[in-house]
Amino acid sequence: MRDLVAGMGYLAKGQKWVGRHGRWWAFGMIPALITLIGYAVALVFLGGWSEDLAASATPFADHWGSPWQGLLRGALALIVFGGGLLISLITFTAVTLLVGQPFYESLCEKVDETEGGAPTPPDVPLWRELLVSARDSLHVLLRVAGFGILLFALGFVPVVGQTLVPVAGFMVSGFFLSVELTAVALQRRGVPQRERIRLLRARLGLALGFGVPLILAFLVPLVTVLAMPGAVAGATLLARDLVPVEEEPADEDDDAPQPAGPPVPDVPGAPDVPGAPAASYAGRQPVAGNPYAAGPAPQNPYAAGPAPQNPYAGSPYTENPYAENPYRSS
Repeated sequence: MRDLVAGMGYLAKGQKWVGRHGRWWAFGMIPALITLIGYAVALVFLGGWSEDLAASATPFADHWGSPWQGLLRGALALIVFGGGLLISLITFTAVTLLVGQPFYESLCEKVDETEGGAPTPPDVPLWRELLVSARDSLHVLLRVAGFGILLFALGFVPVVGQTLVPVAGFMVSGFFLSVELTAVALQRRGVPQRERIRLLRARLGLALGFGVPLILAFLVPLVTVLAMPGAVAGATLLARDLVPVEEEPADEDDDAPQPAGPPVPDVPGAPDVPGAPAASYAGRQPVAGNPYAAGPAPQNPYAAGPAPQNPYAGSPYTENPYAENPYRSS
């Protein structure tokens, strides 16, 4: 139960994160808008062609009278359109994540940076990431289709098909939606798809608490567009819970205790400077054993004695030859 509430909490935290970072919210809506426009165009064409497809599939009803021909082909056209709509709902998130891989990669990176402890993503080219994402999404869709066929068969069981099967359908869809949304953040942490599914299965309440409310919200296409950036941000926060990023150990030299210096004697009257040692160096006394601390000063060999003799004292150049210069003015 605690994990179920925690999953809902991550969903709310993701929406709050994009609410505080409006630029990233708008940035994260771009892939969902592109996918929504593409699906809308496809459904419009499917709706226009569904009657022709129904007529082509029932040539035996060409000679049926009214209203049987119209009822049969109208029901078949409705089934075709409903099947296309169901496929679009099932695949919308996967296609959005595939289209928005570069967008959501940047969004996940920003969430990790703001929350601290961002992982170092693997050095993989973009085309490789898209290929891996497409492969993983296909595997998820195949698993969902397998569960869907099983639940569809169980839907014909009385009572169970009308009560438990719909609940189980939402739980399966919510779990695999959590798998899809956490794929981007867990890929950045180097976790392969098989391991991702195992991690979420081990925290089933966390996955269901996050994915089931989103499945209910994603039934409305416009809500899907608005909520997708927050869903990716919340999935990144959830991935941080599943695979915490370990901080790199600090350098041992930085943590090693520094050797303490010699004790500083307390000096009366020394100023008390905050953040400085208790004693000042202004009145420090010489350390014992210093050969220059006491004793007579070294004798200057030039302090006393006769001045050194000038070897050039008797030189003839010591006399000024211009002393008797007749042009010298007196």
